[in-house]
Amino acid sequence: MKDTFAQPEILPPGKESREVPKQRLRGAGGAFRDENLDLLSRVLDTWFRVPGTQIRFGLDGIIGFVPGIGDLLTGLASTIIVLAAYVRGVPMVTIARMVVNLGIEVVVGLVPVLGNLFDIGWRANRRNYHLLERAMATHRRDTWRDWIFLALLALGLIALAMVPFVFAVWVSAKILGMLGLHVRL
Repeated sequence: MKDTFAQPEILPPGKESREVPKQRLRGAGGAFRDENLDLLSRVLDTWFRVPGTQIRFGLDGIIGFVPGIGDLLTGLASTIIVLAAYVRGVPMVTIARMVVNLGIEVVVGLVPVLGNLFDIGWRANRRNYHLLERAMATHRRDTWRDWIFLALLALGLIALAMVPFVFAVWVSAKILGMLGLHVRL
């Protein structure tokens, strides 16, 4: 009887990351292979270099100059890395960090010119790729850094949500003061 199982593919050694060794996951093929995800993050964030400097940028910084649609397109391309992390079983707290990195890049990237400069410096795709590498190499469900990051993010969002409330109370007190009704806060 003929063997129907697929034979493993032997690939030449690739360029290893300086942070963590690459690990393959059974069934992670196609667009979700390490090499493809690394290439995608490099193309989006560090593919080009300004001659005579160490400044690197990618398509994310260039396409972002197209009003409205540029940041949307690169944001959609960036979700491939996050989706690959989910498929590979990366801890949800790490995926949340990846989504926040991507969200920060897309939201700040909407600001004309300054947003594009921020995209060049922030490099959310490289950050997310390194988070994926770390999660696949350590086999831990989450790290204290992930939880601190999410806690600080939650505190920041709560503070941001409180700003309109505090402003409304302040304006109300000023209006009541002008009407002769003094309210102590």
